[in-house]
Amino acid sequence: MKSSNYQAKKPDESGFIEYTEEEHETWSILYHRQIELLKGRACNEYMNGIDELAMPAERIPQLDEISRVLNDKTGWGVARVPALISFDRFFKLLADKQFPVATFIRVRDELDYLQEPDIFHEIFGHCPLLTNQEFADFTETYGRLGLAASKEERVYLARLYWMTVEFGLLNTSQGLRIYGGGILSSYGETTYALESDVPVRTTFDPLTALRTPYRIDILQPLYYVLDDIEVLHRLGEMDIMALVHQAMAMPLLSPMFEPKPEEGAT
Repeated sequence: MKSSNYQAKKPDESGFIEYTEEEHETWSILYHRQIELLKGRACNEYMNGIDELAMPAERIPQLDEISRVLNDKTGWGVARVPALISFDRFFKLLADKQFPVATFIRVRDELDYLQEPDIFHEIFGHCPLLTNQEFADFTETYGRLGLAASKEERVYLARLYWMTVEFGLLNTSQGLRIYGGGILSSYGETTYALESDVPVRTTFDPLTALRTPYRIDILQPLYYVLDDIEVLHRLGEMDIMALVHQAMAMPLLSPMFEPKPEEGAT
């Protein structure tokens, strides 16, 4: 597991996590500019979740504030974790209907991008859709599959998660909309994913997505598009591991990006 430059904050005896005034201001900057940008770009299911969560705009929310709403809507909650966690811990939390949240927020120098998922990415980007039962059910199924999977199988499952939960788009009657949390929490990628003529946007196919290489440190060259969120629910009812094994017997697709000089392609 890679190291992180950030350290998650720990709660006091009552469970309260103390943040500095600057950290609350960072949340406020991120929240206000992103919520405005997402109007007409985020899917309705996400915007409904924003309304349901009613998260504060001027301060970092406490985890129990988010968990109370999620538990009432879909039986989910959030769990405090360090900046980076193992795949075992990640899958176990999802299988238990607990979404991992690292309790730190990015510094101002990394306002637009950081590789580690911070509390803004996790809560603002992902938690609103966890109020949607179909999305929540798929995420739970994904966690259970990942928990039982081998190291090699998890590599393929990670691609599926990346192409859907993190960077997925929806084809709606109003046009393309965003549901992937990696886009929803990114100021630059929000407009790029929908409006740039650089990336490829193509209809989602699970077997193809399982074979699609990706890099975490670039604007995505490819986005898979679902017809609606219910597609994820139907995917969760399929034999995903059979698809994984089928994908493992096939070659990967050619990367649509240059490899990282120091590490190579993902």
